[in-house]
Amino acid sequence: MDILLHTAVIWFIIGFILFILEFIVPGLILFFFAVGAWTVAFLSVFGDIPLTGQLLIFIITSVLTILVLRKWLKKKLYGDQFSRQILEDEFLGKFGIAETSISPGNNGKVDFKGTSWQASSADIISAGEKVEIIGNESILLIVKSTKL
Repeated sequence: MDILLHTAVIWFIIGFILFILEFIVPGLILFFFAVGAWTVAFLSVFGDIPLTGQLLIFIITSVLTILVLRKWLKKKLYGDQFSRQILEDEFLGKFGIAETSISPGNNGKVDFKGTSWQASSADIISAGEKVEIIGNESILLIVKSTKL
């Protein structure tokens, strides 16, 4: 029972719990805190580190791995599918209101969910007209008229 109170074991268990929670809570964040906990566990095997030092190692390792590896790892795991899925769920097929006139070659603005977005269209759209979002180019929404 004394082994369960060893610092390395406690940090390893914390890391394991965080790792398991990563599968339940989306976002690829808890994994990096698990890495931080496992780092403290590993270092605790080789020396007696005071609690403040353990917490500093945990926080610094977790934050650094998030900053350095999260974007790369997310891209490797999910690819562009993750951002495309968000776009499809949040924008495509939804409707907004043209704030300004939009025509081929002349971008305008569309109100969607209370936010003003730059928009382009192959249709001629008047201000105040309802539009459907059919695509995007970065932060530029591609819309079509609902009158057709």
